[in-house]
Amino acid sequence: MVDSTLVQKTANVVAMTSRVVLDALVPLIEDLSQEMPEAERYRRLLSTLRALFPSDAAALLRLDGDTLVPLAIDGLSSDTLGRRFLVRDHPRFARILARPEPTRFPAHSSLPDPYDGLVTHAGAHLEVHDCLGSPLFIGGRPWGVLTLDALDPARFDGLDMASLQAFLSLTAATVSVAERIERLARSSEAERQRAEVFRQASGPRRREMIGSSAQHKHLLEEIGTVASSDLTVLITGETGVGKELVASEIHARSPRADKPLVSLNCAALPDTLVESELFGHVRGAFSGASADRRGKFELADGGTLFLDEVGELPLAVQAKLLRVLQNGQLQRIGSDSEHRVDVRLIAATNRDLAEEVRAGRFRADLYHRLSVYPLVVPPLRERGRDVLLLAGYFLEENRSRLGLLSLRLSADAQAALLAYRWPGNVRELEHLIGRSALKALSAHRERPRILTLTAADFGIGDTASIAPPSAPAVDAPAVGLREAVTAYERTLVLDALARNQQNWASTARELGIDRANLNRLARRLGLK
Repeated sequence: MVDSTLVQKTANVVAMTSRVVLDALVPLIEDLSQEMPEAERYRRLLSTLRALFPSDAAALLRLDGDTLVPLAIDGLSSDTLGRRFLVRDHPRFARILARPEPTRFPAHSSLPDPYDGLVTHAGAHLEVHDCLGSPLFIGGRPWGVLTLDALDPARFDGLDMASLQAFLSLTAATVSVAERIERLARSSEAERQRAEVFRQASGPRRREMIGSSAQHKHLLEEIGTVASSDLTVLITGETGVGKELVASEIHARSPRADKPLVSLNCAALPDTLVESELFGHVRGAFSGASADRRGKFELADGGTLFLDEVGELPLAVQAKLLRVLQNGQLQRIGSDSEHRVDVRLIAATNRDLAEEVRAGRFRADLYHRLSVYPLVVPPLRERGRDVLLLAGYFLEENRSRLGLLSLRLSADAQAALLAYRWPGNVRELEHLIGRSALKALSAHRERPRILTLTAADFGIGDTASIAPPSAPAVDAPAVGLREAVTAYERTLVLDALARNQQNWASTARELGIDRANLNRLARRLGLK
């Protein structure tokens, strides 16, 4: 005979558990009728999940093609939000997506865990031992996954599956509401169509703009404003901030997204070839012109032409470029016939074009034609914790390239990245992560499963005190700002040349500029 006392106690525990679950879910249900940022909605969701089902980490990831993109994390390192997990590279994610019900992996599972080394406060225990994940379906289609992880291999032994299923249903409803709000926020059907074109045109290899800082969000808002127009855009910013990525984003959000985006680096070509690259030539137009050739403008017809380092264009080419922008007609070199093109122009430069105009090195009329809608890309040092999100993106790229189970940052490495001034901006961060990961891996005699990068691996010294090199002392009353800047540039180039035994190619690499750009700078400074 069953002990009635035991039955009653069991019923009381079930009732108590149900009340706890209900009490936790009620605020989330109320959130469904409230307007709030998507990030905050998902943060509350994960916080409640970990309260109901104690764990060391939780994450919500959206399925974007064949890639899982983290939308919210709780208990994982900050750089996780910047990572992009290719499902084919992570068999646990693949198995979770292949089953409609939650999947729990045994502690002895040989499948690598994508969160190994990413759980915060893990101490020396870097590998996850209890892992549970479930796919989320919206409208009958897989939308993403929700994961729970613990360092204790028996943490989920007593998990109440009925309560978990209830939470998963609420999660799906929350995601559905969030996406519906996002759709309603779009102002017109045309914008929705453009967004769809953008998604279709975005291949899996196309890099996205990652960041959550106020500066980054403002830039995205500006891009969204100008993308739907045909206005000429002038993108300015320091070397390495990602001006080409901004141009790509503008094109991808524009009505021309299904047409070509053609790029030309104006500093990478000799002056004699720039005109041919832009406008094309006919056979026999000059020595070596053995056949007719279309230029970048014709190749971009109907789409977008991106001119990087536009400040390096020779004055003669600037005049012809202005004519094309004014009437949409061009002539190939050596031809008398005109070709009409429909091209949206985006230009970029790290120069102060207004100063170049005053110095007579850039046409004023072309400057005003290019800067119809100016966009300034903020330097990385002004974007706060965006550096950790971007680091996460590059860490995941290098983890896959190097064939590692996990590539992570130590606490002092994260502090070093946040303290550094980043004179080379995002490009410098990308190269630093790739270089440091390769060097750290080669330092191990046996290949590690989890590779942790420390501040020492970066080799960027006392990051708190790093600042750009000081300018030479100048007697302020004797010279103006322009002369002082010129003197400073001349000193930098001469010092770099001396360190590189007068090798111009090595000097260009040290200074982080193109060889052609350095040659023009040297001529302007009177060094050549």
